[in-house]
Amino acid sequence: MSRLLAALVAGTIFGAGLALSGMADPQRVRAFLDMFGQWDPTLAFVMAGALAPMALAWAVQRRAARPVFADSFDLPATRGIDAPLVVGAMLFGIGWGLSGLCPGPAVAGLALAPAQAGIAVAAMIAGMVLHRLTRR
Repeated sequence: MSRLLAALVAGTIFGAGLALSGMADPQRVRAFLDMFGQWDPTLAFVMAGALAPMALAWAVQRRAARPVFADSFDLPATRGIDAPLVVGAMLFGIGWGLSGLCPGPAVAGLALAPAQAGIAVAAMIAGMVLHRLTRR
């Protein structure tokens, strides 16, 4: 139960941050991607602002024997750049550019603009199912 509560609190804080920063607004994201039109650098500032807390989290993780709510850390192995990584990154970028939503804002957008976010979330779920079906 405490693990579920921790996930709920973390997700709520993340969603609130997306909403407060305007990153749940697809138009803001599209404006960031429009380098030759009405470019909006806000997303770059949000990403830069995430560097300090993430660096702190990595430092804490390196010193911790285990996570607070799990028996061990479940970190992916570092691999080289391969075809699945490149294809996945391209699909992510295409989906992000078309919808203006990456996974976090898409889920948060279900509360703000359910019709538009619902399409992005449905496509995201379809991609996850397709990945699971085609995984080696």
